[in-house]
Amino acid sequence: MDARAQNLVVETLGCRLNAWESEVMTAHARAAGLTDAVVVNSCAVTGEAVRQTRQAVRRAARANPGAPVIVTGCAAQTQPEMFAAMPEVARVLGNDEKLSADAWKALFAPDSDRVQVGDIMQATRARGAHVEGTAGRARAHLQVQTGCDHRCTFCIIPYGRGNSRSVPLADAVARARTLAEAGHAEIVLTGVDITSWGQDLDGAPRLGRLAAAILEACPDLKRLRLSSLDAVEIDDELFDLIAGEPRLAPHLHLSLQAGDDMILKRMKRRHSRADAVALTGRLRAARPDIAFGADMIAGFPTETDAMFENTRALIADCGLSFVHVFPFSPREGTPAARMPQLDRALVKARAAALREAAAEAEARHNARREGTRAALLVERAGWGRDGDFTLARVDAQTPGQIVSATLHAGADGTMDARLTA
Repeated sequence: MDARAQNLVVETLGCRLNAWESEVMTAHARAAGLTDAVVVNSCAVTGEAVRQTRQAVRRAARANPGAPVIVTGCAAQTQPEMFAAMPEVARVLGNDEKLSADAWKALFAPDSDRVQVGDIMQATRARGAHVEGTAGRARAHLQVQTGCDHRCTFCIIPYGRGNSRSVPLADAVARARTLAEAGHAEIVLTGVDITSWGQDLDGAPRLGRLAAAILEACPDLKRLRLSSLDAVEIDDELFDLIAGEPRLAPHLHLSLQAGDDMILKRMKRRHSRADAVALTGRLRAARPDIAFGADMIAGFPTETDAMFENTRALIADCGLSFVHVFPFSPREGTPAARMPQLDRALVKARAAALREAAAEAEARHNARREGTRAALLVERAGWGRDGDFTLARVDAQTPGQIVSATLHAGADGTMDARLTA
């Protein structure tokens, strides 16, 4: 994804939070008068993501000769020296600094440092940056939280994002109202660990309170969507909202990672296999139209054939519809990188098998939607998604509009949608 402001090019890798932050950086860069530069907003979730960031830097330098290349994001935060050593890179900017308008104003001052990356663990608040709207985008993303207090053994992200920090409720609601009034039909609440939202605020409110407040303050908002959730942190108010509020999208993306209890323990996850199955069962009973997505890791250190089969079986046992598969990638500095590793060919084979099971799960989901009504948010010309994340071809051209349609099986396994009145 590229965001452009005059001759400024912002290339975004990774998560929805990065996408939102790229909007903020574009606004800051424009305000600072930076109109001839390339910003690469990096991802560090896997070793492959870091490799892709390095490729993006080289590609951007070739495509924009003479323009300074600025690298920021999680990979820049965790490995600033590596990017500073690249001859294509003019500046390296940390994750906290990239959301500071003052940092952008002083980025190329005569006395400015080439590497401007602070200690992210010292950050104590979520940056108050905001964008008025995301012109041309199908949906608006609203950051409500950043950072993570958990220390899963495979994950480098807390060291790129710092500890959990929440946007205060009143600020988040005001920003949501601005986005809704700008005409966005769908808002996605995003962060690193959004189910931890509020735990650092006075009174420790929970995510359900925030979601309810946004829906109350934005009566014309058609759809509120939640990004990735930690299953064990779904509070009672959020559960009730999912069950009974039609404007809350009936789709949850769960951070499950594995389906074997020993692997979950070695990952330092806080839920069991039975917890995941029970949660999805309870939510489906409360809201039958709900669909689930999940992140799953294949080939975690010490994973046996039987352990892997438990993970593969979890897709069916939880009734998952959309699975994002990661082959395990050791990240230097994490405990999992020091565990006994599996052969890379085996990791690759297990990831392929998990993707095959995921494709079958999505096919089952699409078969269930055959002949049903949908309210499709047009993502790009000719394609839209329903509230439950079902993707379908549709004869609509304007991103961001919601159209009524009936779903039918397409020729290539995807869904076709016929517009209805």
